[in-house]
Amino acid sequence: MNTEVITLHDRVDLPAGFQAAGLGAGIKKNGKKDLALIVSDTSAAAAGIFTTNQVQAASVKLCRERLAQGTARAIVINSGNANACTGERGMKDARKMGAIGARALGLEENDVLVCSTGHIGACLPMDVVEKGIEAAASQIGSDHGLDAAEAIMTTDTRPKYCTTQILVEGKPVTLTGLAKGAGMIEPNMATMLSFLMTDAAVDPAALQTCLKDAADQSFNRISVDGDRSTNDTVLFLANGSAGHAPLDTTHPDWPAFKAAVFALTHDLAMKIMRDGEGVTKVVTIRVQGAVSNEEADCAARSVGNSLLVKTSWVGNFPNWGRVMDALGYSAATIQEDRVDIAYDGLPATAGGLAASTPLDELKKVIERSSFTIDIDLHVGDGEAIVYSCDCTEEYVKINR
Repeated sequence: MNTEVITLHDRVDLPAGFQAAGLGAGIKKNGKKDLALIVSDTSAAAAGIFTTNQVQAASVKLCRERLAQGTARAIVINSGNANACTGERGMKDARKMGAIGARALGLEENDVLVCSTGHIGACLPMDVVEKGIEAAASQIGSDHGLDAAEAIMTTDTRPKYCTTQILVEGKPVTLTGLAKGAGMIEPNMATMLSFLMTDAAVDPAALQTCLKDAADQSFNRISVDGDRSTNDTVLFLANGSAGHAPLDTTHPDWPAFKAAVFALTHDLAMKIMRDGEGVTKVVTIRVQGAVSNEEADCAARSVGNSLLVKTSWVGNFPNWGRVMDALGYSAATIQEDRVDIAYDGLPATAGGLAASTPLDELKKVIERSSFTIDIDLHVGDGEAIVYSCDCTEEYVKINR
């Protein structure tokens, strides 16, 4: 991850040239906000990454298609209905959402991206959606970013957002991100939506590369429950309102921009983890000494997704035997007598055997709301990190 120091602000400051809206259209039956718009005053470079699930929502398919042009002006988002597994009608409805948004905002249809999140298998109530989009279009403003962040929530308990500023060619540049996600969270990608905006001018190809690299170190590093959705989408719009020469990988201020994007996505990813369904502990799993980075990743994910490991965290018990077990059935190369495991620096195993750290000291670590498990396999130079959490009874209640 880029190591430049970036100051983050826990607020929604829309970059210059961006407006947003969020309201309750009636898609959700509880009266909560469920329809959002994000709009750039001018054409913006656009990038996106999507779920790796083979079953994909209509909105994902439409966004992939429209992002081929490398630019966009607006994003229409609904929550409360995923518009996934809805066949031909689902695609028609997704296109209609974009068309309604384009008409209401005075844009071309191809300049409008569409995202949905919520229950799978039900068709969108398009009469409700249409009225909601039209109402939202009449309310857009530069001070409505928080409304948009609230409108994209599903089982989230709170909205997730972040803003940062940097200088490019001596000119102030703002980067802001919104996200939703709480359950069905697994690397590549989590069940989530995220929308990043900046008034920087950025080459579209460079923007796409930057977004993917940042997601690989943030959104693709988190796992609440090992599940993965049909609608996962991260979109990034850069409209150039800051007034500098376009950024690309050769620009002297590119490292600062990339560091800001990395910091922003990491912050949003960790907010998703902390708001995970039923989560009381966020656990960082660091694996080193693997045969390769890929094998380190397999080992870390195996530990992070093990229900036996996750429930031991709920019980405040440092059951390193379950960690060893999860390592053993992973796809990574494991030599049992070389494995070291530590909890916040306190050795639990050395060479595959119990270390001398008193159990009570290890328990104190597990009782914390966040801690780190370091695993050294001692068979190579590969390393990886995954952010996981406990699995509580509350998670079961939410999803039963």
